[in-house]
Amino acid sequence: MMKRLAPLALLLLIFTQPAAADSREREQLKRSIIKIYTTAAAPDYFNPWALLNAQQLSGSGAVIDDKRILTNAHVIANGSFIQVQRHGDAEKFRARVQFVSHDADLALLTVEDDSFFEGTRPLAMGELPDLQEEVTVYGYPIGGKSLSITRGVLSRVEHQYYAHAESYLMAGQIDAAINPGNSGGPVISNGRIVGVAMQTNQSQGAENLGYFVPPSVIEHVLEDAEDGVHQGFPELGAVTQSMESPAMKQAADLDDGQEGALIVKVFEDSPAAQVLRPGDVLLEVDGYAVAADRTVEWRENQRTNYHYAVDQYHVGDKLPVRFSRDGEVHSAKVELAAAPLSRSLVLSEQYDQRPRYYIYGGVVFVPLNMNLIKRWGNNWHSKAPIDYLHARNQWGDAQRRELVVALKVLPAAVNLGYHDWKNWIIDSVNGSPVTDFEEFAQLMESNEQTFVELRDQGGYRMVLDAAAAREQQPFILQTYHIPNRHSQGLFSTLAQEEGGE
Repeated sequence: MMKRLAPLALLLLIFTQPAAADSREREQLKRSIIKIYTTAAAPDYFNPWALLNAQQLSGSGAVIDDKRILTNAHVIANGSFIQVQRHGDAEKFRARVQFVSHDADLALLTVEDDSFFEGTRPLAMGELPDLQEEVTVYGYPIGGKSLSITRGVLSRVEHQYYAHAESYLMAGQIDAAINPGNSGGPVISNGRIVGVAMQTNQSQGAENLGYFVPPSVIEHVLEDAEDGVHQGFPELGAVTQSMESPAMKQAADLDDGQEGALIVKVFEDSPAAQVLRPGDVLLEVDGYAVAADRTVEWRENQRTNYHYAVDQYHVGDKLPVRFSRDGEVHSAKVELAAAPLSRSLVLSEQYDQRPRYYIYGGVVFVPLNMNLIKRWGNNWHSKAPIDYLHARNQWGDAQRRELVVALKVLPAAVNLGYHDWKNWIIDSVNGSPVTDFEEFAQLMESNEQTFVELRDQGGYRMVLDAAAAREQQPFILQTYHIPNRHSQGLFSTLAQEEGGE
């Protein structure tokens, strides 16, 4: 009888050993998934000298090499106090931001107390799976304290707009929702990180669709972080249009077999200005053939925007391009440079910094940016002033880099007649055109005329008595409990003269 049981016992042993090993592997992986607690106090762009009420936020992350924690930038944005907690532990440890890329919605945290990493194993980076392959998302969604593990199928990989900074980068899509608190958690395949969960699809009709930052973007950020200096993704500096119209192809002197993207604008101070010009047709980028819809085949039978090729490079690298000009094909290399904060007249949303502002005669002046526009709430697309929204579609140039607005008027004797003025875009100061906010503030500060006259593009004007403005300034600040009449660093020399006002 015992002899007949021996083979069965051996068979059970064979199957239970791998199962036990898999269980240990999963538990070890869980120890490397971190819960992140952030206290964040964002600036109040309606009252730029003040902060909004602090919020308690949570997110997820994963331990990677060199005792770092990889998470989303939006998990720690504007954070004043950050703590981290391991799976299965009650103790929280103080953490600090080591590197952040808001464009890629990624951040690296570190913990000074090395004991935090005891029992954790750094997770290695893996390659992006093929479409329809299953991946696992680890994180700590709100509604509970324990680790959540969900599975989904990789359904799409292409360029998407990242919700955090409105950047346009490669993203992976899975058929599993990324819930609040899940953000920053790793997407795992074969025990390796193949993505970082970042956002969900909130459009109507879309259910259980989540997006994650793919390996190509993560690796670019990790390389950028090596010297601790953020340079981000470089810009080519050209605006393109699809060429799916046969007439457009003929007008550009393309052969029947040629396809590409029409260059409609080249920014004067961009890398592309040294090589390309409007009317050229971009045929290839880094060896990738550009199709008429402006896509490239980055993997067999998978296409995405040609910016994918640019995004593989770093600032200072030389990008090979081929283009057609007047029917002739040319090859060149474009030395890539850091992208400016914005090419639009409206600066993109910024984090971890205080707003710029300037007060003169009780009028609060600020630069127009997305931080201000988004203070109108989730429905800012319809609630923000129409002039603000229209300016988002205008390119800046050397003559006008950003817009200055009179945000509101703090009622006082000096500004009688203007108490109900707000959200007014200014075009000139005493006849001098306004290029950007710093120049505007200097024009106001250096004024020696009796009156300061502000005008908009329609000719409407605000006139302030300069002497009265200077005289009433301390009273206005005291009345409205404003600590300083301008943001720190706006005038470095003035700040010194006024004892750091």
